[in-house]
Amino acid sequence: MKLTSKIFNSHPNSDGDFFLGMKRILGFKPKSIDIYKKAFLHRSMNQKDSSGNPMNYERLEFLGDSMLGTIISRHLYNEVPEGDEGYLTKMRSKVVSRKHLNELGKDLGLLKYVESRIPKSHFGENIHGNVFEALIGAIYLDRGYKYCEKFIHDRVIEPYVDIEQLEGKVISYKSLVIEWCQKQKKPFNYLVYEDTGNDELKHFAVKLTIGDRIMAKARATSKKKAEEKASKRAYFALQNKMENS
Repeated sequence: MKLTSKIFNSHPNSDGDFFLGMKRILGFKPKSIDIYKKAFLHRSMNQKDSSGNPMNYERLEFLGDSMLGTIISRHLYNEVPEGDEGYLTKMRSKVVSRKHLNELGKDLGLLKYVESRIPKSHFGENIHGNVFEALIGAIYLDRGYKYCEKFIHDRVIEPYVDIEQLEGKVISYKSLVIEWCQKQKKPFNYLVYEDTGNDELKHFAVKLTIGDRIMAKARATSKKKAEEKASKRAYFALQNKMENS
């Protein structure tokens, strides 16, 4: 008996359904629907173009990331004339943070269009932001800069970019903690070790010490997440000192 790989997706069955779905998300009619299909093609499908090159959303993701950064940079440059390079860079980082892009991808329901041989439950959170960036890359190739700019304005800038809120938004608690420790000349250490619990997924535990005191502990499915979680706990424990120093 011949076995076939199952395709795990909720991709609309017809080109017409996919076209209507894209039109709803984009707010305009796509010209070349094939470009948008590529924006949702996972590498597990192992598809290649006529020249034998791998065909998936990753190259479009690279392009979309560049377009998003450029358009957000231009917006901030125009909206905050008093902002210096460091300030503008920090604000842009907050808008295009991986967490924010993942939220945007979720809000648009992009995951249901992804074609993959991997079950959705096996994807990490970043798939949402990845296909969102790939979609922006597809818009640029299909319709050019102006349409790309309008989509980012309507879907990102208008509903989400508030300068005052962004100023108070923390991107990385770990960066804040390290910056404060260095400023106060306090030694700090992130002790990371693999957590040997009974969870289905591997976990990592972190013990954050500042000076001679254990300031926070945390565990998560990655070292980075565990460190960030511990840093957040330490930040709130030290918030008054950090804000007044």
